[in-house]
Amino acid sequence: MKVIFTQDVRGKGKRGEVKELPDGYANFLIKNNKAKLASAQAMSQLRGQQRAEAKKEAAELAEAKELKAKLESGDYVVEMRAKAGTDGRLFGSITTKQIAQELTKQYGLHVDKRKMKLAAPIRSMGYVNVPAKLHNDVTATIRVHIAEK
Repeated sequence: MKVIFTQDVRGKGKRGEVKELPDGYANFLIKNNKAKLASAQAMSQLRGQQRAEAKKEAAELAEAKELKAKLESGDYVVEMRAKAGTDGRLFGSITTKQIAQELTKQYGLHVDKRKMKLAAPIRSMGYVNVPAKLHNDVTATIRVHIAEK
């Protein structure tokens, strides 16, 4: 029996996949709402969903590339002020949450703090490049300038 998986089933198939399965197992999956019968109408609906997902993915990729171009143009340097000692080391540190908040406040650009990758919190003054994974295929560099308060 040919079925369309509505959920991932370990070892058998992923959501949206169409496979031929033994009748008994297919009925079990259909009964538990993990698959549905692959009728002409269901196949047409699946193709429509796949086209919509592809369009949405393309839009997200284009948006991420546009944001990357903005961030790396040189016009967007996040200016931050923090208390520092005489040797240029900060009292405390600068985190990705603070960088995301300042980026939004100064330029109106929204980058999720979880997408920014810092090896360790920033503890010194000066310029720092912070990599941000905007999309699976797009990684941008955010330029941050830390000055003394």
